[in-house]
Amino acid sequence: MITMSHSATIGAEAHAAPKSKARNLSLDRARTFLTLVVLLHHAVIPYTHFGHTDPASWAGFDVIVLATDSFFMAMFFFLSGLFTWPGIARKAPSVFLRDRLLRLGLPFVIAAFTVIPLAYYAIALRQEPELTFASFWWKTVTAGPWPSGPIWFVWVLLAFDLTASLLYRVSAHLVDPVNRISVRGFEQPALFWLLLAAISVIVYVPALVYFGANKWFEFGPFSVQASRILLYFAYFFIGVSVGAANFDRGVLSAEGQLPKTRWLWVVVTLIPYCLMWGMIYIKREILGNPDPLPHWYHVFYGTFLVLFSASILLAILAFFLHSKAPGPTLLDRMQADAYGMFLVHYPIALWIQYALFDYAWPAIAKAAIGFVLTAILSWGLTAALRKIPGASHVL
Repeated sequence: MITMSHSATIGAEAHAAPKSKARNLSLDRARTFLTLVVLLHHAVIPYTHFGHTDPASWAGFDVIVLATDSFFMAMFFFLSGLFTWPGIARKAPSVFLRDRLLRLGLPFVIAAFTVIPLAYYAIALRQEPELTFASFWWKTVTAGPWPSGPIWFVWVLLAFDLTASLLYRVSAHLVDPVNRISVRGFEQPALFWLLLAAISVIVYVPALVYFGANKWFEFGPFSVQASRILLYFAYFFIGVSVGAANFDRGVLSAEGQLPKTRWLWVVVTLIPYCLMWGMIYIKREILGNPDPLPHWYHVFYGTFLVLFSASILLAILAFFLHSKAPGPTLLDRMQADAYGMFLVHYPIALWIQYALFDYAWPAIAKAAIGFVLTAILSWGLTAALRKIPGASHVL
């Protein structure tokens, strides 16, 4: 158990300027793994049984997409927040702003004008075979619609980082309450899970009831899912709070209880996941897939979703914290290029799907080809781009 004297020091440690230290290998691997999950998600979406856009489909991909869509972006925000408070603490506000604009703002602008039009041109060309890229690009950036694809995450993260910087100037102690729960999570990870789940229910379920699942706030390439924006900020700021003090004292310690109970968290994760499928069955087979869905449905489904999201986050991190692989593993080799892979993979994925569309191959074969080629090509392209002078500071 944590002693009273130990607990009393956490508030000071949470906002103290940190000492330089080596990268956290477990968290690096988790972040890179999550990037591959994004690539997998986009590789299998066209071949799902419900809502497939390719002639081939497989219900097993619905199992994957339901899981990935329910947690991976929230987990990205959590991981992104972990090192934010120490970064703010050791940098002047102008330096922090400059670094964030360089790392997030510049890639978003470039990707919005290049990567995204290239990606969605593959979809438009399927509908209008005579359409030129020049005319499609001009219509996209002038008349619209101008979808953001997966890069919406980048501008939202930039907004969260700037918000965190302002909050730090208000008080560096804002993270202390959650940080104390994180420290107690060294011995009681369930306590941290309860905190994460409770906050998630509060910020997500009312928004889901009000907006529904399909409403997006959109302004040009700036878009975000209306019902999830507060959920994402909650995950981000909880991540900020956890990362404010040393990892070896909190829920993310490799010596704590979380990695020791990793299989228990797998079981905990499966329960709300199965309940989500139960709600989907009710929606389709009992309610007749109505639009809009009744409020009570959103309350139950939204609750199960956030319970699943909180559980799988801890389950995944538990396994990476437990892993003692010395490396370099494949994830270690990809780590430096993972962010770039996230930025450039979308047009690669969509153009591979475009090329495979007319082939009467099984959905599993198409998805496997798409995933492997997307991973290889986006990794190779990122590695090449990072050789450009100065590019490694951005990608």
